[in-house]
This record gives sequence, C-alpha cells and structure tokens, in this order.
Amino acid sequence: MALLAPGSAVPSALVALTVFRASAWACLLCFTSYNERQQICQMFAGLESPDLGKCEEALTDAFKGLLDTEINYDERSHLHDAFTQMTHSLQEVAAARGSFRVAFPHAAEKMQKIILQLKEVQACIPPCGLQEVARRFRCRGCYSTVCNLPLDCPVQDLTVTRGHQAMFFCTVNFQLPKEEITYSWKFAGGGLRTQDLSYFRDIPRARGYLARIRPVQLTHRGTFSCVITHDQRPLARLYFFLNVTGPPPREETELQVSFREVLRWAPREGEMIEPWTPSLGELLARPEALTPGNQCLLAAAVALASASATVLAWMFFRWYCSGD
Repeated sequence: MALLAPGSAVPSALVALTVFRASAWACLLCFTSYNERQQICQMFAGLESPDLGKCEEALTDAFKGLLDTEINYDERSHLHDAFTQMTHSLQEVAAARGSFRVAFPHAAEKMQKIILQLKEVQACIPPCGLQEVARRFRCRGCYSTVCNLPLDCPVQDLTVTRGHQAMFFCTVNFQLPKEEITYSWKFAGGGLRTQDLSYFRDIPRARGYLARIRPVQLTHRGTFSCVITHDQRPLARLYFFLNVTGPPPREETELQVSFREVLRWAPREGEMIEPWTPSLGELLARPEALTPGNQCLLAAAVALASASATVLAWMFFRWYCSGD
C-alpha cells in the first residue's frame, strides 16, 4: 500500500472531519491519510459491519490527547515515520483478529511516548526577528508557525564625541542559519531617530556585520539600519541612533577660522595674492617643525654644508700655496 506524504494527507483530513466527527485536526489526521485510517477499521470491523462507525469513533477518541501537540518543525519526518509504523502495526493486530478497543489506546499511548522523545521546540527569544530555529509544527490545524515577534528591533542609542570613532554591531541573540547570510546597511540623516524605511538610503560599501565610522562628524548624526537576510529573505532589521556631541577638534577649529578670514578678505584692485614663503627661522619656530624626520634632514644639511666649507677651504689653501 502506497503511503501519502504529510502534505498530501491534509486534503484527505478535510474529508475525514465529517466522517470521523473530530472536533479539530490532531496529529493522527496530519500524518495519516483518510484511506489509511479507513482501511484499518475495515480490517478490524469488516467492510459492511455495523461496528465500522464505532471503530472510526474509537480511533479518533484514542488520539484526542494529541490534539494540541506541538513539535519541532525539523522533527516532522520522524513523526511521520512513527505514524507509518503505527499503521502497519495496527494492520497486523487486525489481521490477527485483535480488538480495536484495546489496540487504539495502546497505539496512542505509544505515540505519546515517541513525541516526548523528539527534539524539543526552541523557545522564542524576544524582542524581534524571524527565528527559523524556533519554528514549530502544530497538530491542531496541521500547520507550522514561527515566533510572533516583529521584524524590526528596537532602536539602540549610541552617543559619540565628534572626532572619535563609532562602531555598530549587527548581531542578534538568536541563532542564524549557517549559510547565505548577508548584511546591508542604510542611513537616515538629518538627526532623525526613526524606523520609517522611506527615510533611509543605502550605504553601498557597507556589507559585513560590523560598521565603523571614523572620525565621527555632525553629518553622521541620524539613524543607521542593518538588515540581516537569509536567501533574500529578511530575518531582522536593527536600528542604531547615533548622537554626536562635543566641540570639533582644535586643529579643525583653527582651520575653519582661517578659512572664514580668507573669505572675508577682499583684495584691492591691482593687488595679487602671493604664496607665503617662510624663512628658515620661521619654519624652525613652529612647534611641529622639529619632528624626528625634520631633525635628520636638518642634521644632513648641516653636515653637507660643513663638508662643502671644508672642501672650499682646502682648495683655497692649495691655490694659495701654489702661488708662492
């Protein structure tokens, strides 16, 4: 006898609702077909026996304890195999002229023990995310479901001083699939703290789970968003609001002041802007001039000048002596 897959057993279960008068679907109706259940009762009671209806009622009553059963979604094939073995065992009992009133409760009790040995359903971890590892299969309705959690995670606030570094970690507290995971980043500028996707623009160069900004400027104030995707299906959207505080660095302030002074200065007619050519003394007077590299260059220049002076003095001495 060819057995139907669990998915093909579901349409047959719709017909069985009226025949078996079950109040709702149960694991028996999810993992066995109507034809399989009918054949079992025909073997126990006979094709035209008045006890055929009683057999059908006894079968559904025996498995009502599995009505609200939930199993780990990955264990569906194991449970289907167990029900297949159960139907074969019931057929053997029927062929041996056993009683269905004894065989059905015994089979249901055995299935209950098998279900308890299956891998447990993983708990949903709040506050957000499509958590495939916590997907479960419900016998009441023969369907699967995931955690009833939003895809958008709460906004995380990060305050960074201007000129420093900001880092965002696109990680979640639930297990992700091992393959085909991608990360994409977006930014909503202008100081917005939002989760409205219409305000966000893509950041093409950001691809990993870690994003870093250095140095942080006022233009970076706003909300950064990271989307975790598996096989082009979003699993979670994380949001980071970056608040930039503090004055700009001293060097930047001095540069801005100088720039504003240049903008305010207007040359008179006939005047030209000449490039500044500082003297050696002015260069040495600057505090950043005597760096290790500059000191080496200065020492080399002094040595070269000293050697040149020595050579000139020796040549003058030779010339003077040759004249005598």
